[in-house]
Amino acid sequence: MRTPGFWYGSGGAGAALGWALAPLGALYGLAGRLRMAAGQPERAAVPVLCVGNLVAGGAGKTPVCIAMADTLRARGVAPAFLTRGHGGRERGPLPVDLGIHDSAAVGDEALLLAAHGPCWVARDRAAGARAAVAAGASVLVMDDGFQNPGLAKDLSLIVVDGAVGFGNGHLVPAGPLREPVARGLARAGAVVVLGEDRAGVERRVAGALPVLHARLEPVESARDLAGRAVLAFAGIGRPEKFFATLEALGARVVERAAFADHHPYRPEEVMALVDRANALGALPVTTVKDAVRLPDPLRALVRAVPVRAVWRDPAALDRLLAPLLTALPTGVPNG
Repeated sequence: MRTPGFWYGSGGAGAALGWALAPLGALYGLAGRLRMAAGQPERAAVPVLCVGNLVAGGAGKTPVCIAMADTLRARGVAPAFLTRGHGGRERGPLPVDLGIHDSAAVGDEALLLAAHGPCWVARDRAAGARAAVAAGASVLVMDDGFQNPGLAKDLSLIVVDGAVGFGNGHLVPAGPLREPVARGLARAGAVVVLGEDRAGVERRVAGALPVLHARLEPVESARDLAGRAVLAFAGIGRPEKFFATLEALGARVVERAAFADHHPYRPEEVMALVDRANALGALPVTTVKDAVRLPDPLRALVRAVPVRAVWRDPAALDRLLAPLLTALPTGVPNG
């Protein structure tokens, strides 16, 4: 779905629409509470680190997952990713094979994760955890699933887009929240503010939880886009984040095209974008998350711009992870 503009707006008709839909949001919240209360979460044989969020749509969880796994590997730990495989048809548990699977099978996020380490797709997170541990994982990094009650988490990080925070404060469909902020923070171990904190997220957390700061920055190979005319398109939670990244690189964004999150691109859509870019004398560019959803024969016609999460204070992350690493099973290296 495309993120409704009024979720992150303030005042006017958008605010009125949020309040009008608030009763439906209350029902959504009740359903979520009942789901979380149903059954006892299974505890995995290894620590589970969940990277989640409190809002529907993208907040930057996947780059943070990759950065967390890199940090763990640097300390001698063998992490595996665990994800639902949103947008894919496979239910799992299934190890992602980049030579076999595409986004229609396992979803776009699973493909991005699998490029950085072992990744398991599983609608049943507990079953996925068992399979990953049996295959040799010593820590599980779970992309999303904070609201999933099936698997116990040893540490949960809430990723928040610093530009928009928690939006208008309403639950879906009246706003972006999957659950009330206070309830979600009560189950979390820390908050990760991604980008400049223009929404006052750290002030709202007010010392109740550790707050880590990170930013998404393009990889070095993207620097050659400075000064170039580009036609930018993206089907992510907030496409404008990608457009702003390109502008910060110094690219001249001559046209923008926004699609719904996880949009499956049809060949004719891609060719229309490529033809339009050619007419403008521009380079068609998109995110790596979008690139894996492009039809294979057309992927080479579009430039993908990779980004990575960079921590402001890596030592703060080390302090947060220390208890998790000490909980590793006997015999597993922890650096």
